[in-house]
Amino acid sequence: MLRLFKNNTPFTVIILFIFTVLVKMRVFLHPVAPLPVPRHFLYNYILAGLRIPLGSNAFIYTLLAIAILFVQALYLNGITIRHKLFPRNTYIAAFVYLMLTSTYPRFSLFNETLLVNWLLLGAMDIMFSFAKSTHPRKLIYNAAFLLCMASLFQFTMLAWFLLLLVGLVMFRPFNVGEWAVALLGYATPLYFIISILFLSDKLYLLSHWPHIGFSISPIKSLSANFIITICCFSVLLASGLYAMRKNVPMSNIYIRRDWIAISFYLIISLMVAFLTERSVPSAWLITLPALSIIISHAFALEKNKLFSNFIFYFSIIFLVFCLWANK
Repeated sequence: MLRLFKNNTPFTVIILFIFTVLVKMRVFLHPVAPLPVPRHFLYNYILAGLRIPLGSNAFIYTLLAIAILFVQALYLNGITIRHKLFPRNTYIAAFVYLMLTSTYPRFSLFNETLLVNWLLLGAMDIMFSFAKSTHPRKLIYNAAFLLCMASLFQFTMLAWFLLLLVGLVMFRPFNVGEWAVALLGYATPLYFIISILFLSDKLYLLSHWPHIGFSISPIKSLSANFIITICCFSVLLASGLYAMRKNVPMSNIYIRRDWIAISFYLIISLMVAFLTERSVPSAWLITLPALSIIISHAFALEKNKLFSNFIFYFSIIFLVFCLWANK
């Protein structure tokens, strides 16, 4: 069965679509309309704009969220192929992302973190091209712009500035001009949002922006189901790190740097999710793109097919458990 997702054909996309419909069926049957999040003014304005064409139809919002997740999975997979993160071109990363986003129903509903993940994936995609471009300053500006846009949704996202610094250090030789462009790109969204709020006489909204909290888990009570879920996530992550240790040293220097950047992506996302207040129940969704790429190593390990098949069936059992237990 794992072989189906190791193919790089349009037929695999159809299989992924069927898989998505099956694992999201419970969310389809129990749709939930998104609610405004206190003090998250940018997301609340987007919701207000969406309510003009969509109204308050919970099913349409849920359908939109699942469509976004499916396209994000394909985009994430495209990043792994375009930057040659794995020896073979497969759809494993897309499968793992769709699987992990199905472990908790809130991840499959329309939420703020879905929109933020687009910005972070775009920034990561651009950063991986820093070393290969003949016009790096344009890419640096775009990556910085996207990372700052993420911080406008949520104050703790300012930590993603660290990922920009990692990208500049890992992929570019030191150049004062490029660092100045990065700062300019990062400041541009702040300049525009402050200008717009000033002209609309809503500058007071900026006082709502700085806020942090502590979110240990998306599940309210520390139950046995939650502990089992965390243990299974840890097994999948450990298997991915083990396989990554086998595969990455055989890659060239550019790919090894990409994997270092992905590791920092995961560390920063864990920190941001932990510092996000409980009013954002989907906060831990931000960790899943990096987790998916790392865990995909375990599925793609060619030299030990027994290991990769075991992890695949373990993940299927884990997914079935989450669909039953996490509500």
